[in-house]
Parts: sequence; structure tokens; C-alpha cells
Amino acid sequence: MQIYLVGGAVRDELLGLAVKDKDYVVVGSTPEEMESAGFKRVGKDFPVFLHPQTHDEYALARTERKTARGYKGFTVDASVDVTLEEDLARRDLTINAIAKDSVGKLIDPYKGLADIQSKTLRHVSDAFAEDPVRILRAARLSARFSDFSVAPETNQLMQKMVDAGEVDALVAERVWQELAKGLMEEKPSRMFDVLRACGALQKILPELDKLWGVPQPPQHHPEIDTGVHVMMVIDYAAKQNFSLAVRFSALMHDLGKGETPFEVLPRHIGHEERSMRLLKDICKRLRVPNDCKELAQIVAKFHGKLHQSLQMRPSTLLDFLIELDAIRQPARFKEFIKACEADSRGRAGFENSTTPAADLMIKVLEAASSIDAGLVASEYTEPEKIKIVVFEARLKAVKQALQTSA
Repeated sequence: MQIYLVGGAVRDELLGLAVKDKDYVVVGSTPEEMESAGFKRVGKDFPVFLHPQTHDEYALARTERKTARGYKGFTVDASVDVTLEEDLARRDLTINAIAKDSVGKLIDPYKGLADIQSKTLRHVSDAFAEDPVRILRAARLSARFSDFSVAPETNQLMQKMVDAGEVDALVAERVWQELAKGLMEEKPSRMFDVLRACGALQKILPELDKLWGVPQPPQHHPEIDTGVHVMMVIDYAAKQNFSLAVRFSALMHDLGKGETPFEVLPRHIGHEERSMRLLKDICKRLRVPNDCKELAQIVAKFHGKLHQSLQMRPSTLLDFLIELDAIRQPARFKEFIKACEADSRGRAGFENSTTPAADLMIKVLEAASSIDAGLVASEYTEPEKIKIVVFEARLKAVKQALQTSA
């Protein structure tokens, strides 16, 4: 039995990054031997075990042979005859196909170290084309290692995979999983650059892919291109370390601009409603979690209205808060504000701009929330009357807060 540290742990160590998870490959062993040594089997599709003390993953060296479309269409061989080099050959990228033995010696048959030094994401072999998830992984790693570039031959291979319909076989859960991970990386725009370059974005998120080349009014958007704007917005959200829900909302907020009639460009009147319709389809198709879906919906619908709040009367501001359900869900409202901040600052030359509309709405929420609705309503029994008196009490508090800050 020979044991090697492999994959991301070796890669990150060579890059001088903190190693989070350690994965090992075991050569020359059997499931029975692993279990007799105290390892707990957890793999369903192939033999993977947890170490009895560290709980690190140990997988038997294996090869994979493509038998059907999609990422599950493989036959696995994990016999004792499988070599380390054969196991490394089935991996996606050369930087993930480096192993280290117990004395620290690197085993690098596919020149992953050279690709780390040249900052290149390159496929190990043409077997890369057998698993469409690898396109998503390459794109996600581009977002994590934003100074790396995809090798031209790897991009060409990914294009062939898209043309062959491999991406069409991806299941919704896996697409969402990889997109969510990519959005949480250092520079998420790089993920979409890679997906666009190989044609995969048009298959996975055609609604988003449409945004590139769509102009916006230059006085409001000096970057002009809607797709460029959306990428600036998600990168700003990442830089601020905003949550996944905020980053997803930032990604989805302007979808409707891709369906603006050509004759009215560069204006986008009513794009919020179009965005809502497209967003609904995406969330259903990718089975987006409720917290991301619900926040994205209010951001798509109301981000434009927030920017108009500086011109609103106090009663209209309070109506807007109620429409956002901000008094009952203040945490979600604050996430909404963050997404709108990213939208405002995700524009060329506006990266450090102030956000007076967001500041105003936060102040209005604080004033409205200071009213004890139960106490105000305690003297009344009619639901409509209660609604009126609570609104009036909150409006009075809002007006006082605005006068104080004037």
C-alpha cells in the first residue's frame, strides 16, 4: 500500500496558499484492506474512505472509462493494478494532477508544476472532454486564480464539448453548485469570461449571455455595455465579501435589458418586469435556493426604484418600505441595500461613489421600526383602522427623522 497527497492540497501548497482539505490516493490496496485498517467507506460510485482519526478522504487509485453522456456516464476500475500515473491522468487540469509522497517528493507526470509557474489552466488529456462538469470547474478556478489563463487548446476542447452537446447533459443541481462556488471566489467575472469564451454560457444561462453588446445610456453607465456592467457589479460584491444571495442578485439584476427592443436602445424602460420574468425561469430551471431566489426577485424588481427614493415624499418612502417587506424582514432589506450598492458602484468611475439613496432608506427603516405597532394598535379592534393608525405613527416617526437630518 502506497499513499500520496493529491489534487488541490498539493496545488495550494505550491501556490503558498492555506491548505483546507487534504485528499489522498491509495495505490495497491483493496476496500477490504482499507476497512480492516479502520477506514470508513463513504463513496457510492467508487471506493472512498475516511481516515479513522483525521477524517481526511482516502480514495483507491482508479481509472474511468466513458460509457454514456453526462458526468455520471462512467465505468470505474479501482483494482490493485491501477498506478498513480493512471489515476492522475483522469484528473481535469494539470495543476490538479500533482501528487506528493510521504517524504515530500513531488510526482508530476503531466507538468502541472510548470503550469503553476506559468499561471496556466490546461487539461491533462482529451479525457477532459468526457465530463462536462470540468468546463464549470475550469471556469470556477479561473475566478479563484484570477491571474491564471485557460490554455488555448483547452478552450478549443471546451468549445468542441459545447458543440457536441455535452453541456446539455448537465443536471441543474450540479450547475447551481458550481456557479454558486464561482460566485464566492475572488473575482467571479473570470468564471463568466471563460464560460463565454467557449460558448458554454449561452447554453447554461442564455438570458445572461444576451447582455453583452447591449448598450446603456453613457451618462449613467460610462462602461456602456450591460454585460460589462454586470461583471463589474459582481466583482464589487466579491470585493466587499458580500453573501452568496447578494452576489447572485447582483448577477441577475439586469436580465431584462437583454430583451429591450432595438429601436428604444440605449434606454431600458420596464426592464425590471422583464428581469423578474427571466429570473423566475432561471430559478426554476437551476433550482436556486429560496434565500437567493427571494432576494434576487426584490433586487431585480426594485433596484431602479431605490435610486429614485431621494425624490420621494415621506409617505411614499414608507410605502416603499412596506412594499419591500423591510419592517418584517430587516435582515433581507439590508442585503437588498448591499446589492443595490454593488449596482451603483459597479460602474466605470463610480467605484467609490456615495450611496445617498441607500443611506436614506436605512434611516427611514430605523424610524419606522422604532414604533411599537402592537402598542399603537392596542386601542383599536378594526383591522383597517389598525392599519391606518400604525401607518400614521410610523409616518410621523419618519418625518421627524428626516427633519432632524435635514
